[in-house]
Amino acid sequence: MSAPDCAELKAIADRLRVDVIEMTSAAGSGHPGGSLSSADLMSVLYFGGGLRHDPKNPQWEDRDRFVLSKGHVAPILYAALAESGYFPVSELQTLRRLGSRLQGHPVRGKVPGVEMSTGSLGQGLSMACGIALAGKMDGKDYRTLCLLGDGEMQEGQNWEAAMFARQYGLSNLVAIVDRNRLQITGNTEDAVGLDPLPEKWKSFGWDVIVIDGHDIQMILDALERAYDEPTRPVAIIMNTIKGKGVSFMENNASFHGKAANAEERERAIQELTGAVQ
Repeated sequence: MSAPDCAELKAIADRLRVDVIEMTSAAGSGHPGGSLSSADLMSVLYFGGGLRHDPKNPQWEDRDRFVLSKGHVAPILYAALAESGYFPVSELQTLRRLGSRLQGHPVRGKVPGVEMSTGSLGQGLSMACGIALAGKMDGKDYRTLCLLGDGEMQEGQNWEAAMFARQYGLSNLVAIVDRNRLQITGNTEDAVGLDPLPEKWKSFGWDVIVIDGHDIQMILDALERAYDEPTRPVAIIMNTIKGKGVSFMENNASFHGKAANAEERERAIQELTGAVQ
């Protein structure tokens, strides 16, 4: 995959993080924590060649499909779409406002670049399986990527989808798990434990890649390996930090679904832009 260098992609990821802080703070609600932990991946997908897409032609037939299963982190998807040219960046400030198309969870048909309406956790991978199977049946070479939260991996429907994907040889499907180990109630292992997560995926017949989800080169390499897999679906497990990039949000479950207040917003932006005094 041809791509900008890692430093440039890292800078883009932090710009996306700033967008997330600004739009959720303006809305007074939203989900910054998981949005921030996914930012490096989104930079690679939309700016680093990880996703074949065209902002000028969102319905391009041969585009790769991206399904945001953890739909509550819509802010990071909206940021990536806006910054890459699907709609004006200024529109991000309308997040969650009455009449805005940027709803709290993404809705297909309202926002260009949104492939699927998501947010009811545990359903995205099943949708992605259907899209990938359709691609196989139609003889298309597009790839389907699905970003899942680790908390939603506690939903049984994911494992039904995992069985289905292996049964039908969906080698054009990549599941990416944002393994930040926090959900709204706290640590995932205190709710319904997921460890050992890589072994669970392997037992369902998937190829599994475990990476540091904040290492741009590792993300690029993992996607390249996943796209070269000829016979079976691939799961990329990204070990990440919830709230990555903002010190008081990092590993802080309270910012799963809470926006920064005015003072916190300024501090967060200063940290992300390197303007801390």
